[in-house]
Amino acid sequence: MTYKVFIDGRHGTTGLKIDERLALRDDVEILTIPDAQRKDATVKAEYINSADVVFLCLPDAASKESVSLLKPDNTRTRFLDASTAHRTNPDWVYGLPELNPGHRERVRTAQKVAVPGCHASGFIMLMHPLVAAGIVPADYPATTYSITGYSGGGKEMIASYEDAGELGDAMRSPRFYALGLAHKHLPEMQTLTGLANKPLFTPIVGNFAQGMVVAVPLLPRLLNQPVSAADVQHYFAEYYAGETFIKVMPADATPLLDNGFLPATACNDTNRAEIFVFGHGEQILLAARFDNLGKGASGAAIQCMNLMLGVDEATGLAV
Repeated sequence: MTYKVFIDGRHGTTGLKIDERLALRDDVEILTIPDAQRKDATVKAEYINSADVVFLCLPDAASKESVSLLKPDNTRTRFLDASTAHRTNPDWVYGLPELNPGHRERVRTAQKVAVPGCHASGFIMLMHPLVAAGIVPADYPATTYSITGYSGGGKEMIASYEDAGELGDAMRSPRFYALGLAHKHLPEMQTLTGLANKPLFTPIVGNFAQGMVVAVPLLPRLLNQPVSAADVQHYFAEYYAGETFIKVMPADATPLLDNGFLPATACNDTNRAEIFVFGHGEQILLAARFDNLGKGASGAAIQCMNLMLGVDEATGLAV
């Protein structure tokens, strides 16, 4: 069977990656709207309502506008929205199949799925299981930081790194951003983990194209029960047992490091996320490593599409 797919916003970073991945499949027909008609609502509505799946790779307002073009009686067309517009909307299903044991079925049967933000994906993979189990209290004062490749900033940021000639010292160094502490991923980071408050989140962009690590420090003395780093690693291993795209690394991950370093790029061009737990008696550090353009964006979107269409979840995705 061939499925008709329309990528609304296919010229952006995520849209291009989805298009690139789906172009290699023989079970997908990509519907391409002529450039001159991309902003014609009447024409766009025809494409949306004729598709089996619509990927929305647009700014929030534009995503909402495209959803409004769905005919009221159309229950066949399925949406996957890569914007932040619907991630905490209860009428949409959050696109992280591994969230909990019943969530994969929710994604499978949904008409509208919100693709997670890249930073949020890592934070939620690390914190949701621990809050749900009562290990981390809901009122825990969570902090997290994330380093990502510059492709996460879209075309403008990519150009600032790749088209600017020789980079100055500022651009060569890692750079903190969103220092107003109001990053757009914060609402989903709080809602999908069950935390009572938003975490203090500081993202960092580095002078490399893709790949990321999201890290969360934990203080055992503030948790609901005494746990060690080994205990947390064991719990993660049980929680994510059998998952194709989330791999919990061994408790002693030292041999897996690069001379003691944890590079952000090791999962590039895959849909794999790797979870590490480091620490000692007084401090624990959780880390999730994945491709910001893979499990953090287009890969996650296609994984959800596969579920929604009833095909193998890993179709077209590298592990």
